[in-house]
Amino acid sequence: MTACSSGGSVSNADIPAWKATTMPSAAGVVVEDSGKIPNRDPLVKSFANVAAGSYTLTVACDGGGKAFFDVSSAGTQITEAGAACNGSRETSRIKIPSTGPLSISASSVDAPVIYAYQLVPAS
Repeated sequence: MTACSSGGSVSNADIPAWKATTMPSAAGVVVEDSGKIPNRDPLVKSFANVAAGSYTLTVACDGGGKAFFDVSSAGTQITEAGAACNGSRETSRIKIPSTGPLSISASSVDAPVIYAYQLVPAS
């Protein structure tokens, strides 16, 4: 028995339209991504040069179950954020210790799901 139930199908989801209604508009977005996690394999997106500092990571997913967003700076894990895949947003404050490459891995054992995330400077 699982705590999360399966949501609607995301097979033919219009991801840009979903993201536009699900993810808040924010000033100063440093990195963002969205897409579909088709299977249990993590999707990793790398960003070349992200400044050190405090940030707010906002994540969302839809399709049932849960998705995880693993954030690493220069190969060192900073945090793992999770979101219930029901279209709601979750936020986490993170601190990037040094300027350099950043990677965010999106994964779900409940695939397929759609996801979106954005990183903005903390206010």
